Amino acid sequence: MALQPKKRKYRKEFRGKMGGIASANNTISFGEYGLKAMDSAWIDSRQLEAARRAITGHIKRKGKVWIRVFPHKPYTNKPTNTKMIGGKGDIVGYVAVVQPGTIIFEIGGVGRKEAEEAMRLATHKLSVKTRFATKKDI
Repeated sequence: MALQPKKRKYRKEFRGKMGGIASANNTISFGEYGLKAMDSAWIDSRQLEAARRAITGHIKRKGKVWIRVFPHKPYTNKPTNTKMIGGKGDIVGYVAVVQPGTIIFEIGGVGRKEAEEAMRLATHKLSVKTRFATKKDI
């Protein structure tokens, strides 16, 4: 089950801008190790779920995993073979807007080597360049 909001007051949003660096959600708060975004991007809810499953599968339910971003932003798509009239398309899914410096995942209760490998597996599932970070680094 992909992450998405339970209810939205206004269904469709504009695309928005993705400039700047993360001023919030840029420190490791819960665990000892984190996965830090190095670019600005949209991370799909399905990508987040795949990365989470890769992490929990590797650490075999030892420790704890925190997802620090949530996909609030809806994205739309018009069906193929449709003329560009009739307004905006239907909502296809939800994305989380990530800026450079944002902590995406955190892990606690496992060793450094195990955490690094779990984060490496999760990186392959995401569409953004990331870096392994420790609480001491930040």
